Amino acid sequence: MKLGSKELRDYEPTQEELAQISRQPLYFVLDEILDTYNIGSLFRLADALAIEKVYLCGSMQFPPSSRIHKAAVGTELWTPWEKRDTALEVVLELKEKGIATVAVEQDERSISLPDFKPSFPLAIVLGHETTGVKKEVLDAVDTIIELPMLGINKSFNVWGSGAVVAYRMLEYLR
Repeated sequence: MKLGSKELRDYEPTQEELAQISRQPLYFVLDEILDTYNIGSLFRLADALAIEKVYLCGSMQFPPSSRIHKAAVGTELWTPWEKRDTALEVVLELKEKGIATVAVEQDERSISLPDFKPSFPLAIVLGHETTGVKKEVLDAVDTIIELPMLGINKSFNVWGSGAVVAYRMLEYLR
């Protein structure tokens, strides 16, 4: 089943419909994303990729939220998600379960996205639009990657970065 934006905004899935979605071994760990538009867009991306789960960590908005719903066009109802206190606790828990972790951040320890070879399952950590992924989270993840910035702009929007990285990881699953 494929639904357009109008149908998604007004359609609540059944448990049977949710169970039919074949999930990819990818997770998003959102470390205090500020903008509800970005949160909603990341839900829409998570649905597009059929990822396993989204973790909403720390001080940030979460569903139900009319602003997230508007940007997500209802995909937050189709994507498994969980609200957690900190991204650090989620990263440590996922690593304990054998899930690889990668943060998308500009850092002296970062490697360029093209040089990163993932293992799966994989959790992608994305951080606050201004302050980025917290230092303690960067210290805990397996790898820190960054997108090459070839123009004058120093950084890329958080949901756009998530999209580039997640779709690149999907290529390794094919």
